[in-house]
Amino acid sequence: MKLGFIGCGNMAGAIIRGIIASGLVQPQDITGADLSARARENVQALNGICVTDDNTEVVKKSDIIFLTVKPQFLEDVIFGIRDAAGPDHLFVSIAAGRSISWIEERFGTYPVRLVRLMPNTPALVGAGMTAACSNDRVSKEEMETVCSLCAAFGEVEQVSEKLFDVVTAVSGSSPAYVFMFIEAMADAAVQGGMPRAMAYKFASQAVLGSAKMVLDTGKHPGELKDMVTSPAGTTIEAVRVLEEKGFRSAVFECVKACTEKSASL
Repeated sequence: MKLGFIGCGNMAGAIIRGIIASGLVQPQDITGADLSARARENVQALNGICVTDDNTEVVKKSDIIFLTVKPQFLEDVIFGIRDAAGPDHLFVSIAAGRSISWIEERFGTYPVRLVRLMPNTPALVGAGMTAACSNDRVSKEEMETVCSLCAAFGEVEQVSEKLFDVVTAVSGSSPAYVFMFIEAMADAAVQGGMPRAMAYKFASQAVLGSAKMVLDTGKHPGELKDMVTSPAGTTIEAVRVLEEKGFRSAVFECVKACTEKSASL
């Protein structure tokens, strides 16, 4: 299996590192292209893959081609490579807001076999969450292959494309919300006298451990919250303030706004 990456930014690098670490594909069987010489040099130095500044070279050398450029550049990339595409190529896009039908239209009359992914930045540390869907030209075996590659850098679920805007809001963009939450808790801890490095560690580990409890126990988050809140205790007082300040509503509205923005792209 030969893999190609058009775009060698942070997300492409995370995907490549995970795949190589898993042993599914060797570095010499991966080719990456990027207009930036610095990006090419970085991904080559970190992963030992082949690099080029020619997108069509990636297509010609690869069986599966990951389109890992920003959404605003995807159209030009497709126009530049579609004549090099052949019946044995499988394309995988990670561009937010670019639907399967949108991508198919840019490939023109070529009957592209296409998988659409929505990963998130925790893939950088092997803890990503990726949604996947495909057009009807992709076989079950091909989809399983792509999902196995995604599993190398985190969890993956096959999801209906109509949910991708929600996936963007609750997974793709949500690390930013979590980072803000961690930063705010740490700032408050610093005000209380805790050294900043220690505050970041305590806040981050609390978020990590709490998320693990939800995943590992299968219990409702509300039930786990109730386990922490003793009668007339410190935690229920903190929860009261969060409710008073509209914490749930703020989170609800931010996810809703992100979903709507994704749908409008």
